[in-house]
Amino acid sequence: MLIGIVAGEPSGDFLGAQLISALRRRVPDLEVVGIGGPRMQVAGMDSWYPMERLAVRGYVEVLRHYAGLVAMRSRLKSRLVQAKPRLFIGVDAPDFNLSLEAGLKRKGIPTVHYVSPSLWAWRGGRIRKMARSVEHVLALFPFEERLYRKAGIAATYVGHPMADTIEPGDWTSWGREQLRLPSGGKIFALLPGSRLSELRYHADVFVKTALRIARRMPDARFLVPLVSRETRMLFEAAQYDAQAQDLNITLLFGHAREAIAASDAVLVASGTATLETALYRKPMVITYCMSPTSWKMISRMRYQPWVGLPNIIAGRFLVPEILQEQATPENLAQALLNVCTDPEIGKRLPEHFSAMHELLRRNASERAADVAMLWLKSN
Repeated sequence: MLIGIVAGEPSGDFLGAQLISALRRRVPDLEVVGIGGPRMQVAGMDSWYPMERLAVRGYVEVLRHYAGLVAMRSRLKSRLVQAKPRLFIGVDAPDFNLSLEAGLKRKGIPTVHYVSPSLWAWRGGRIRKMARSVEHVLALFPFEERLYRKAGIAATYVGHPMADTIEPGDWTSWGREQLRLPSGGKIFALLPGSRLSELRYHADVFVKTALRIARRMPDARFLVPLVSRETRMLFEAAQYDAQAQDLNITLLFGHAREAIAASDAVLVASGTATLETALYRKPMVITYCMSPTSWKMISRMRYQPWVGLPNIIAGRFLVPEILQEQATPENLAQALLNVCTDPEIGKRLPEHFSAMHELLRRNASERAADVAMLWLKSN
């Protein structure tokens, strides 16, 4: 039994790996092909192209790689049509996957999309493209299922796998033990993103933010989990340019969960890592920067004032968001110090995040696999 899956970034690689494992418990000889990262490959996937080639965000950044992405999608579609999988599952990456799914659907291959695009936040017109491209949506958040069913698209709320893999509770001691951190001093986790395009915009401001915090809190320690040699090189270059070699900073290869768990507060680029930070019940400041052109285009299509997942799920500003031109080292440092030292925040936030955890903890990968099996059995 053969299925196709495409994921485009580390968060999708995590979701895809969990889903593949759940499916292979039901179908041990299942074959999985397409595009995936290291976790999906460990779970038994044959990745035909490097996942990193899809990890581009922002209109200007996408335009630079557009021709190569279109060519790769065309080749991938041809290979999948020839292989004739019983089912195709697109994991997030809607700008790449929806067009691919539409082409495969026209060829008679059933298509399921795992992780709804943020139609409720911006680009709501894309729901028409969803209707043309996919036959079932696996939604991570409860309000998404209602949205799709209202539009006549089959959808199932499965919850978020990350909420399943993180047990509720205080993980601070565990994180510090895992990273062998000494006692004393505040610990800040800095998560500038996983894409090279994100590091190009974030590395400098993150380093300078840490410098400003260190001036006011000399015993502060900073943890920076990075996903590749290339992103580490960009961050090290920013540290060198800012003359911050003496900063008490530890660059990690991976280990984002340990860094978040160990921290007293987190500076995090908007994305799935904001939800991970909430599930570990940590105070945070959400930020994001991109090219001015991309920002203007996205800002025109936003439907609500929030960009961070914790705020979107809550429907209000639980945590600060400091974006684009407002994301200066001065503003970010002050906001981080505020959330780290305010006792009211330290009491209130964990309660909100605990309720959010309970809402999202639904054994998502198993529920997603159940839906996929319905399609596999019917074809």
